[in-house]
Amino acid sequence: MGDPLLAGLMFPTLFLLILLGLPVAFSLIVTAFGFALLAFGDIAPAQLYRFVDKVASQPTFAAIPLFVFMGAMLERSGIAARLFEAMRLWLGRLPGGLSLAALSMCAIFAAGTGIVGAVEVMVGMMAIPAMKKYNYSNDLIAGTICAGGSLGTMIPPSIVVVVYATQGQLSIGDLFAAVIIPSILMVACFLGYALARCALRPQDGPPVADEDFAMPMREKIWITLTSLLPALALVLAVVGSIIAGIAAPTEAAGVGALGTIILTLFYRRLTIEVLWSATRATLVITAMVMLIVVGGTMFTSIFQINGGRQLIQSTILAMDLSSGELILIVLLIIMILGFVLDWISIVLICVPIYDPLLRAAGIDPVWFAVLAIIALQTSYLTPPMAPSLFYLRSIAPPDMSYRQMALGVMPFVACQVLVMLIVYLFPGTALWLTSFVGI
Repeated sequence: MGDPLLAGLMFPTLFLLILLGLPVAFSLIVTAFGFALLAFGDIAPAQLYRFVDKVASQPTFAAIPLFVFMGAMLERSGIAARLFEAMRLWLGRLPGGLSLAALSMCAIFAAGTGIVGAVEVMVGMMAIPAMKKYNYSNDLIAGTICAGGSLGTMIPPSIVVVVYATQGQLSIGDLFAAVIIPSILMVACFLGYALARCALRPQDGPPVADEDFAMPMREKIWITLTSLLPALALVLAVVGSIIAGIAAPTEAAGVGALGTIILTLFYRRLTIEVLWSATRATLVITAMVMLIVVGGTMFTSIFQINGGRQLIQSTILAMDLSSGELILIVLLIIMILGFVLDWISIVLICVPIYDPLLRAAGIDPVWFAVLAIIALQTSYLTPPMAPSLFYLRSIAPPDMSYRQMALGVMPFVACQVLVMLIVYLFPGTALWLTSFVGI
């Protein structure tokens, strides 16, 4: 059954390596290898190779590079600039109109990429100069871009959802369906906050000047149709085919990747340089994700072999927790881990450990998965180690301070907690659409 003492030492060792500056993937692998040597001796490398082979034989992971390529091509197709212009035309006259436009654009591109950093940087590079031009408050700009980017963790076809479903042995179609309504609620809360704030404090986000809309209605409609509809149609086709059971995730991802190539060709942006740039980005991101997946699989497997699961189970049983308290503690652990670990590591480490406990307590795994994904999204925005703030700092104007960024994201964190509470109190928000999956 292994040595629970070794299992108990694995997490402190992992965090120590991360704090010393070793990349997360290598921290996971080094920790797993070191404790495997203590557990297995000379045969440790052979045991660890089994876990690598386990990851390599997972067919679901083949969807990841295809979804990444889909997002990379959308980013390079020129649709981003068109889409922001369309959103600005229709929402710009409202209080905080540019903030609303940026959040709406983030929601659409989150559905196309599923990668937080890519959405945030891409939208931020277009929206920040426009908002600065109209003297938007720095904290509202920061909150808008960071919160909008974080939608990539939830809105299908999110890579977070794909990896979580694989680790939790859940249907990807079920989980895609489960996160749709909470995602809509999240976007509505973000938009509602930005609109209410700028209506009460117009100086924080003034409307766009009327002269910026001096174009015929026919031209506005044409810009909207040629920018919004193709991207939405592509995303709906990919996600809808998975939810309806028409296509497996890998098949749908392949269709989506081909669709982005056709869309880029339609916009006359398809060149060898664009195709190579998207392919290179896909290789880099996929290699990063899969290296962490391998490291996380090694870590959790050695942790469980050393008696880690029994250690946690006995601890929780000794605490005599109710199902509600168990849910609260697990969600709190996920959010705390978000300060030092990326989402992939959290999913790979936590899900195999807590999933059996939750199922044994009679907790619906799909419903809890939605709560956990919202918690992962929250960790992106929570200072001091919020990844979204670091993404923003790479594109932020010189007069935007870290304090303004941190203050700017907190109302959006409150929105995320509100949505989590709604899903907790009303499980139907996550489970209603799952009853139609495959019909």
